[in-house]
This record gives sequence, C-alpha cells and structure tokens, in this order.
Amino acid sequence: MSPIPKAILVDVIPLDVPKYEAEERLKELENLVTTYGGVVIIKTIQKRGVPDYSTFVGKGKLEEIMQEGQEKGANLLIMNNILKPGQLFNLNEILRKKFMEAWDRIDLILKIFSKHAQTTEAKLQIELAKIRHMGPRIFGMGQELAQQRGGRGAVAGQGETNIELMKRHLQAQELSIQKKLKHYELIRAGHRLRRRRSNLLTAAIVGYTNAGKSSLLNALTGKKVYVADKLFATLDTRIGKIYLPQKHKEILISDTIGFIQDLPPDLIQAFKSTLAETVEADLILHVIDVADPLVEKKITVVEDILTQLGTTSGSKKIYVFNKMDLVRRLPPAIIDETKKTSDPRPGTELPRPSMLKAGHTAAELLGWAEKERLIKERRKNPAPIPPETLKIMYSKFHPIFVSAVTGQNLDGLKKAIERML
Repeated sequence: MSPIPKAILVDVIPLDVPKYEAEERLKELENLVTTYGGVVIIKTIQKRGVPDYSTFVGKGKLEEIMQEGQEKGANLLIMNNILKPGQLFNLNEILRKKFMEAWDRIDLILKIFSKHAQTTEAKLQIELAKIRHMGPRIFGMGQELAQQRGGRGAVAGQGETNIELMKRHLQAQELSIQKKLKHYELIRAGHRLRRRRSNLLTAAIVGYTNAGKSSLLNALTGKKVYVADKLFATLDTRIGKIYLPQKHKEILISDTIGFIQDLPPDLIQAFKSTLAETVEADLILHVIDVADPLVEKKITVVEDILTQLGTTSGSKKIYVFNKMDLVRRLPPAIIDETKKTSDPRPGTELPRPSMLKAGHTAAELLGWAEKERLIKERRKNPAPIPPETLKIMYSKFHPIFVSAVTGQNLDGLKKAIERML
C-alpha cells in the first residue's frame, strides 16, 4: 500500500434509514479517514434488507466499485460496518487481485487510536483492544480456510495446529498487557482514594468526539492541552483544576477519550481503567455540539456508552451545549406555549393541571402532539435544534449553553457546577 491510503468508502444500511442519516454516516467515516491521514476517492451507499452473507456488500455493487476504484488509483476499501471474519477474508481475497485491501469500521478506528496514542498506558490499551479484535478473526479465518481445503490429511491438521499456536500466543500477550495495565489501574485507584480522603470533589467531561471537550477543559482550567478539528485528536486523560469562588475551594476536572457510534466494545473495555475517572466522578459534564443536526442521536450514543461503563441514572449530570459561536440564524424555536415561563430555570418542572379531558386538547397541553410534529419535521428536514427547544427537551439535565472558543457563558457554567456540587 502506498504511504497515503486512497480509500473507497462503502456503507451498507437498512432500507428504512433516511437519506440525511445515511449521508451523515458516510461523512463521519470520511472524517475518520482524514484523521488517519488518508484521502477519500469514492463514497457509495447500498441499501439492503440483509447484508450479503459472503462479502457483506452485494457482489454486483462490489464489482462496480472495484472497477471505478482501479481506474482512480484506490488501494483501500473501508466498510462502514462491522464485518465477520469470513466476510473480511473473502473481501480481501477478491480485492488482492486489484492490489487493494479491505478494512471494516473497527479496523479504521483501531488504526487511528494506534496512531494518536501518546502515553505508554494508552498504547497498551490500544494493543489490548487490537488483540481482542483480531483473535476471533484469526480463528474464524482458519475455519474458513479449513472448509475451503476440505480438511484433508496432514494439511488440515497442520493448519489447525498453527491456529492453536496463534491463539496461545495472543492469550499470552493479552495476559502480559493486562498485568501492565493493572499497575496503572492501581495508581489511579490510589489517586481517587486520596482525593476522597481530602474531600476533593471531581467533575468529568464526556461527549461525542469533536464536540469541543478539550477546548472546554482549556477554557475552564487554563490548561494548554492539544486541540484539533479532528475525531479522536487526543486519547489520554487530562486533568485540571477549577476554582469555585462561592465554595472557596478547587475541584478537579478530567477529560478523556471521545465517544463515537459503533465504538468497539473491546476498545471500551480496554479503556475501562482510564474511563473509571468518569464513572466515579461527583459530577458529569456531557459536552454536546449545539450546531450538530444529529444532536439527539449523538446524545443517545454517549448515554448508552456511559451506561455500559456503569454510570447510574442518578449520577449528577449537566448537559453543556458547546459551540454557541456557530449558531447562526436558526429557525424560530417551536416551543409548547404551556411550557413558557418568564424566568425558566433548568431542571424545573412546570405546573400542569392535575386532570385533563381526554382528546386532542389534552395531547397538546401535555406536549405529546407537539413532540410528534417535531419528530416528523426533523425526519424530513434535519437542522440544528434551536437552543430554546433543546432547553425544554433536556430540562432534567440542567442544560447550559456556552462557547469554549469565545468564552460565552463560562461563568454561568461554573455557577451551575457550584449548584450541582
């Protein structure tokens, strides 16, 4: 493969996925390729009820994109899906004739993480995730080869022996890495214990990758951590301090790996010791890109991963809608009149009648009809949701709107942190 990967991007999606969501999925994959250092030559989407059993993408579509890719000098095909070992093996067998290679989404994410890891701990975590990802593939490809050979005589036996040797080698590597990571885990646990003994409060910044987490950490603490307009620009945990004037004390605030949809479970598990800083924090600051048309979906992705990590629904949390400097002439907010107040406070439930007559009027008063209309409109025409509407949608998470770049409302965020702690 040449130094610069020239990629064909393929996304196989269910029939009911809307056009704008399909385009956003490919756009995110393209951003991942750019972060890795590659260039995208071809992008294509195939809608299928069921992926192809052998190659995931349909064989006719595969022939078509291979032909076009060869004409344009592509050397890499990236599937925006998670493939089975046999599917990836079959794809690579076909593509080898065209001097191309096939990756799936997890391969790309792992390669980006490997490239961006700076500390020894982060490198070990990536290596552990790669082993856990590749192990089943090696075993699966061995089974595929054995079936293709017909399992005859000494050839099949030797192949099986090689697979067992590789499995044992990977298991030994995994145990060695886990032992080294345990050392870092004990150090972190010791730090957390000392903080608790000192009654030192902590807040953790989480969010979808590229939501502006590192920028917010810099703005709040004055630290100079690396910031870039790339997915997964930084992987290591960074910790700073914020002084809270009303409490006359400092709190520690941490920022770590950004989340993304279809983040490999093995990667989440590998980073679990690092992400324990988030799980055990006194307060979680969920940073959200307010100008993102898919803001609801990305909030769900982050919350799902937090649940996997073991955070509870009772965890103290503030939704920090960042990048207010990018909000330009959003359409007027569609707000249920019954929810308007002269001085709305985040998290405050507004009074409603204890009993309502059944029917359309009740649905409107309760906000159900308006919610249904909003959902339908969003499906047709995805656009950033106005801050006023977001404030209502996520009122129980004490939403606050800031710009880490311009400093807009950072004092308001600090006051919100003081209230929550």
